[in-house]
This record gives sequence, structure tokens and C-alpha cells, in this order.
Amino acid sequence: PGLHVFAVAFTLEVSVGKTNTVMALNNSNVLLPCTFTTCIGFQNLVFTWYFNSTEMIYHGKIKSKASEPLLVGRNPRVEFVGSTTGKENNISIVLKNVEFSDAGKYTCHVKNQKEKDAQHNATIFLTVVHQMVEADNTVTLIIVGVVGGLIGLLILFMLIKRVVLFIIKKTQDGKKECLVSSSGNDNTENGLAGSKAEQKAPPKA
Repeated sequence: PGLHVFAVAFTLEVSVGKTNTVMALNNSNVLLPCTFTTCIGFQNLVFTWYFNSTEMIYHGKIKSKASEPLLVGRNPRVEFVGSTTGKENNISIVLKNVEFSDAGKYTCHVKNQKEKDAQHNATIFLTVVHQMVEADNTVTLIIVGVVGGLIGLLILFMLIKRVVLFIIKKTQDGKKECLVSSSGNDNTENGLAGSKAEQKAPPKA
């Protein structure tokens, strides 16, 4: 178990960012991002970019953290734009003058000699289009507006209900006070039922 944890801690990791899909316009340049991390550093690290798993489009080597990558071989339309002497070990590339035939899977493969040739890879899927289409958010905005309006009406209804109930409660409390005070009044002069007015003597037989 101890050796297993030790091995996991030294694992090489490769990432292409938050999303593995990229869209590019025909005849434009597109960035294919890739970074790697390692807990113990790297030595004589080798990285390779592949197109559709078989075609090598860029191959480079990095002696150490203090040195920048050295080019071994590349496709003429591929340019290295990364750096490994900064904070991130960036081995990104730019594919120039993208064509529809360039659409497909791009794999960033890394091998680190310092970690007993530990290797890993990450994949990006490239789509090439005639033109960028802006997403139509009209329906989404309508739904958000309707939902927001309904929530607002519900809150307003609840507030009105609370006010009405409060007024009714106050009114009822006021009536109770009137009834209590009235029951204790001396209504002799008014001759009301339950008053202290003189009762007539029963008629004589």
C-alpha cells in the first residue's frame, strides 16, 4: 500500500484545459492548448503532438526546467507557442491556415524520464467551420424572463397576503376589545337587553 501511494504521488498529468473541443474558422490560425504537471520535476522530457492518433505534427524535447523545448520535428504549418521555464509547463501549439481536412482528434503526448518514463496524454477535438454562428439566446432570455416574472408575482402575492392577514388580525383584535368593553358598560338609560333598567312588575291578577 505504501509503495502504491508513492507511485501515485509521482504521476505525470497532462491537460488541455476546461474543454477538449475547439472550433476554428476555415483559413484561420487555431491554438491547441496543452500543459503538464509533475510532482518531482522533469528531465529529458519528450512531448509529441499527433493528429488522429497516427500522424505526428510536432515533436520536441526538454532537458530540464531551466531550458526551453528543443524542436525535433514538426509539420510546416505547426508553430510551438509554449514555454516550460515559467510557472506553467506549457507545450501548446498553433495550427496555421486551418483547412476542413484538419478537423479531427489532436493528442498531446508527454513522457518524463525522471519518473521512470511515466507518460500520459490529453486529447482535443477540432471542428472547422465556414463561419462562426452566434448562439441565439432569445428562447433562453424569454424563459428566464417568464420564470423571473412568475417568481416576482409569487413574492408580491405572498407580501400582499401577509399584509391582508395582518390587517384582518388587527381588525378582529379591535372588535374583541370593543365587545369586552361593551359588556362591562352600564346601559341602564338605553334600556338594552342585559341592562340594569328597572324591570316591570308582573301584571296583577
